[in-house]
Amino acid sequence: MPGFLNNAASHWWIILIIVVLIFGATKLPALARSIGQSVNILKKEVKRDSTDDDAATSETGDTTSTTDRK
Repeated sequence: MPGFLNNAASHWWIILIIVVLIFGATKLPALARSIGQSVNILKKEVKRDSTDDDAATSETGDTTSTTDRK
């Protein structure tokens, strides 16, 4: 497999060229922007869920985890 490793960079260039041809150079920035917005929304939701979980355990006073089994 040393031939594949030596040509790995050329494979990525070919994939990049195909992506540009399929999506077009004008749509790529919009695609990257929408992916970035989606990642930011996901991070906010995860942070909000973790703070909601912390608030729920502090209200009930239950410090044991649901995965703790004896």
